[in-house]
Amino acid sequence: MGGEDWGESMGKKPASYADLEALPEHVVGEIVAGELYASPRPAAPHVTAASLLMAVLGNRFCLGVGGPGGWLILSEPELHLRGDVLVPDLAGWRRERMPRAPKAAAFTLAPDWVCELLSPSTQLLDRKVKLPVYAREGVRHVWLIDPVSYTLEVFRLEDGRYTLLATHSGTGSVRAEPFDAVELELAILWDEPH
Repeated sequence: MGGEDWGESMGKKPASYADLEALPEHVVGEIVAGELYASPRPAAPHVTAASLLMAVLGNRFCLGVGGPGGWLILSEPELHLRGDVLVPDLAGWRRERMPRAPKAAAFTLAPDWVCELLSPSTQLLDRKVKLPVYAREGVRHVWLIDPVSYTLEVFRLEDGRYTLLATHSGTGSVRAEPFDAVELELAILWDEPH
């Protein structure tokens, strides 16, 4: 249980942006429903998977090299969505919705796709706290990646709720919405030979 109503009933003041700014540099801070969440910086497998996924999707879907282009994909953008402040590992906007990145430090337009890399310290936050915010804001696709167990879960928003479309595991090639125009070699994400 959390959120603004709970915080107020307990006499607790909702978290503010100043609370985020006061956090040490070695953590990622987010605010959901007035509650401050601080997570450790990602471990090497998570950084590796996020960086390699960014390289693959960036080339194919941002730059149009070996793929259709048409996307703006960013690493760790700060999203300001109706009082909530979230920092997904990766987020993407279709160019027709966001032709260019705004000049501001934060994004107020919800992405079309987000990717969260799961770890023991962030899994509950990503699944239970952030997913409902993404659904509320109309984020059409969510990927949850566990780089330790080599899994990719692909979700699509349908009638305000996420439907699990597929769980991919191992090192093979897959097509995953919304980037199913090209195959994604999972081995790349795990930094495994392919």
